[in-house]
Amino acid sequence: MKSIIDYFQQLDPVLAALYATLFTWGLTALGASLVFFFKKMNRKVFDGMLGFTGGVMVAASFWSLLAPGIEMSPGEGFVKVIPAVVGFGLGALFIFALDKILPHLHVNFQMSEKEGVKTKWHKSILLTLAITLHNIPEGLAIGVLFGGVAAGFEGASIGGAVALAMGIGLQNFPEGFAVAMPLRGQGLSRWRSFNFGQLSAIVEPIAAVLGAWAVMTFQPVLPYALCFAAGAMMFVVVEEVVPESQQESYTDISTLGFIGGFMIMMTLDVGLA
Repeated sequence: MKSIIDYFQQLDPVLAALYATLFTWGLTALGASLVFFFKKMNRKVFDGMLGFTGGVMVAASFWSLLAPGIEMSPGEGFVKVIPAVVGFGLGALFIFALDKILPHLHVNFQMSEKEGVKTKWHKSILLTLAITLHNIPEGLAIGVLFGGVAAGFEGASIGGAVALAMGIGLQNFPEGFAVAMPLRGQGLSRWRSFNFGQLSAIVEPIAAVLGAWAVMTFQPVLPYALCFAAGAMMFVVVEEVVPESQQESYTDISTLGFIGGFMIMMTLDVGLA
């Protein structure tokens, strides 16, 4: 593990953010590739995976984003927490706006329940866009953290950035599976289902590069940017991931998955920071 951290320390931060999110994209593709081996999705397994995703995202929001954002903010007392409050709120509002505008359909929902502006787009595209909403704040978070390391902010570390990328990658695996398998069930070929599944994470490298560049160019925004990513991720968890995982009768499975995801992400972040 130390050799991986040493490798990323030698890279340009924008390039490091790109490589890290190419890794997370690759794990999305790996999850989507399960469509070649399975004909249908076990709902119990799926709900457990969704819970795991939520646990990773909540733990990452605090340990990797909010806590460092508060630590590197200037001032004391209530003044010190202002960047966290402002950034967190703006991040949540950003995803809220995207949720209202971007046409998408959550997994296992009917076409009548699609969200965003009205469109005649095919269900496969709408399902892919729903998972894409997850990946925008995830890619941004990784990029912002790498940018913070390059800017020399106390509280931002290469180990923390690598831990975040590893955690996001782990929960991207079930996300790729969650897109590809329902599409296969809708009658799409295995290859088309796989392609849509892995494409859901294509925004992560883009968001990561933009996040790293923005923080390096406008260094004072880093505490706000970290908490912005945290707010965006928390909105996704509460509005989408947790409700989806609780729809069927496997609520205990999804809850245990959530706990497991939280524990793993917390361990990675504290252990590698």
